[in-house]
Amino acid sequence: MSDIPLGVLDLIPISTGSSATEALHNSIDLARQAERLGYARYWVAEHHLNPGVAGTSPAVVLALTASATSTIRLGSGAAQLGHRTALSTVEEFGLIDALHPGRLDLGLGRSGGRPRGGAATAPPTATEVVDGYAPNGLRIPPRFSFEHLLGSPRVALQRKLLHLPNAESQDYSEQIDDVLALLAGTYRSAEGIEAHVVPGEGADVEVWILGSSGGESAAVAGRNGLRFAANYHVSPATVLEATEGYRAAFEPSDVLDKPYVSVSADVVVAEDDETARELATGYGPWVRSIRTAEGAIRFPTPDEARAHAWSDADRALVQDRLDTQFVGSPSRVADQLARLQEATGADELLITTITHDHADRVRSYELLAEEWRKR
Repeated sequence: MSDIPLGVLDLIPISTGSSATEALHNSIDLARQAERLGYARYWVAEHHLNPGVAGTSPAVVLALTASATSTIRLGSGAAQLGHRTALSTVEEFGLIDALHPGRLDLGLGRSGGRPRGGAATAPPTATEVVDGYAPNGLRIPPRFSFEHLLGSPRVALQRKLLHLPNAESQDYSEQIDDVLALLAGTYRSAEGIEAHVVPGEGADVEVWILGSSGGESAAVAGRNGLRFAANYHVSPATVLEATEGYRAAFEPSDVLDKPYVSVSADVVVAEDDETARELATGYGPWVRSIRTAEGAIRFPTPDEARAHAWSDADRALVQDRLDTQFVGSPSRVADQLARLQEATGADELLITTITHDHADRVRSYELLAEEWRKR
């Protein structure tokens, strides 16, 4: 498996007793450590109005991280186009590329502001899933529905404060076309007026599309011949749908002659299974806080997590994520990642690890890298 590159997806978590400042310093250190350990990429996510997550602006974090590293590729996982224009996105990444050329991945995502989900809209997959498992044993849980969030005042507030006017009515495919045209220097308005972005035009960036299903994001990535990142860690129920939908839509481009897929996974590795399970104890309450629209809480210690009083409704909110988090010794987790790669045909895997203590998080990535190189 060592021929399958591993990357890092950092949500820039804030732990209890810590601060956003410390979380950002930890993330820059993680990027340095990932470079030392041989990880292929270091990506940062974009989240807003979350007390326990400090990653609100991927471009700003990447600019700081680029100055602290030298070889590892850096990217957004993902910059949300509902929050910015195509022009501002190309300008931001163009500025970074001007100072750190050839190292940037521009990962783009949708953000219309409405929770998505619902089995009724899911396209079929060619891979047969029986009793919650793919043929090779990868866990594919039931589809999670976000319908309970549709009337959430917090979701409505986020849309009001964050999303651009008419963001929900914008055509995502057209937004991607605009980004690509601005990067290539071929942008023309409907009236034929040219727009040239400096810096930005001609920037040496890899464009990726991120998606959790086989819907519009997968189709846009495929039609444009772009790289696609599927989110097993966000929506494990639809990872096969996403990868298969992308490949079905793929058309060769100047960038790629065949599909190229990265798949993400939540991972905690320690020297033995028991220690890893202890480090991962806070994951359940943390996921629950996100899925109830409270906003991600600060990542708890194991003792704080054990104090959470679980209701049946709480457990139903997080069970799919708990069932698909890879936790254990290096060999156990590497086996699970190999199964994920086999089931999805991933060309790369993107690893996101959250523990309360930064040293444990770095150690998890270190143990995994060491094990992966043996395979």
